[in-house]
Amino acid sequence: MRLWLSKPLYELLPWFYMLAGLASLAGTVYLDYWYWPTICLVTGIACLTGGLVIWLRRKDFRRHRPPRASRPD
Repeated sequence: MRLWLSKPLYELLPWFYMLAGLASLAGTVYLDYWYWPTICLVTGIACLTGGLVIWLRRKDFRRHRPPRASRPD
C-alpha cells in the first residue's frame, strides 16, 4: 500500500522540516532541563539538514528531467 499526498502538501514538506528544525534550534535557548538542549540541538540540525537535502534534490531532479509531452485531449 502506497501513501499518496496531495501536491500542495508534498511541496510544503521540505519547508515544514526546515521550520521544525529552526524551532527546535530556537528551543535550545529557552530549555534548560535535563538533556533537552542537546536533544533539541541534534533534532534541529537533523531536521534542517533533511529539509535542505530534500529541497535541493527535488530542485536538481526538476532541472535535469526531460520536458513533459503535452497530453492529447
